[in-house]
Amino acid sequence: MTENQVIQLEIDGRALKGRPGDTILEVATREGIRIPTLCYMKGLSIAGACRVCMVEVKGARKPVPACSTPATEGMVVQTDTEHVRELRRFVLELLLSRHPQDCMTCEQNGCCALQDLIYEYGIDPRQQPCTLERKPKDESSPVLVRDPNLCILCGRCVRVCKEVVGKDIYSFGERGIRTDIIVHLNELYAHADTDCVSCGDCVDACPVGAITAKTSQRKGRPWQLDRVKTTCSYCGTGCQLNLHVRDGRIVSVSGATDDTADNRGSLCVKGRFGHDYVNSPDRLTSPLVRDGEVLREATWDEAYARVAERLRSLVAEHGPNAVAGLSSAKCTNEENYLFQRIFRAELGSNNIDHCARL
Repeated sequence: MTENQVIQLEIDGRALKGRPGDTILEVATREGIRIPTLCYMKGLSIAGACRVCMVEVKGARKPVPACSTPATEGMVVQTDTEHVRELRRFVLELLLSRHPQDCMTCEQNGCCALQDLIYEYGIDPRQQPCTLERKPKDESSPVLVRDPNLCILCGRCVRVCKEVVGKDIYSFGERGIRTDIIVHLNELYAHADTDCVSCGDCVDACPVGAITAKTSQRKGRPWQLDRVKTTCSYCGTGCQLNLHVRDGRIVSVSGATDDTADNRGSLCVKGRFGHDYVNSPDRLTSPLVRDGEVLREATWDEAYARVAERLRSLVAEHGPNAVAGLSSAKCTNEENYLFQRIFRAELGSNNIDHCARL
């Protein structure tokens, strides 16, 4: 970045540098200055809907949203004045007026962006009772639960579904105080026309408890879970996962969002919800070899030796075309290369296939 591409501005008394196209929020976040947000999510288009990120800019007639206001040369910004704090309190109180106080039973209790801001700004929820009539939950999906009563209309689920997943399942419905996030044409997840692939990216996008994973309900509060980063084993893409573990059991899975994660937090339905096999009582945890009609546990060395002996005998008796190999999409590219090398170079068979092709 050359000198001609640098924007000089001031935020909270600090002289900072930005890049052309940066917003106030992007510059502040990069420099460690926190501006609260609810509708903003990195990687998605800017909505500017929640108005929680309002800041004061010298010379502007009124406060502006930091998420959508471009940083300009010589700009002077204040992010935490009393006027700004009062505006944020007002916005949060409005949100509470249509948000039932179900924190004690909400799956997101302790990991809720709205809850954190209510606490930070000293708002008494008892002074802002919810005035809207309750709507039924949508529990028709095998993996998702949508509670429209908890929705704050940030639109993050709408944008992540359209811009990242490419499905466009969610949209805004109704108007005014009755505005809501709807599925397709105000249908249930299970409706045939919704085309929902149950990837669960909307679960990670939701800053409150409006969309949660059915598979992890009542299995642990966020502060009771240990986070373990790993690589998804379902295909060769190598998506990075965060396993949320309690007492040695996987409770839920979220997509990793750090710089080393090429999937950038996005997952498919298998990567996010296909973890029940890990603690299944039917899961094989050691090799089995057959002695007559009986399968017994064996060591890996014994199992490998049995497989090698049987393959050699088949090739010797019937020729290389008598054997074939079916590889797994859960293996790495390197492991699949070695697998086909065994069949082609050692056994002389070109009968190789891969389960991902089926």
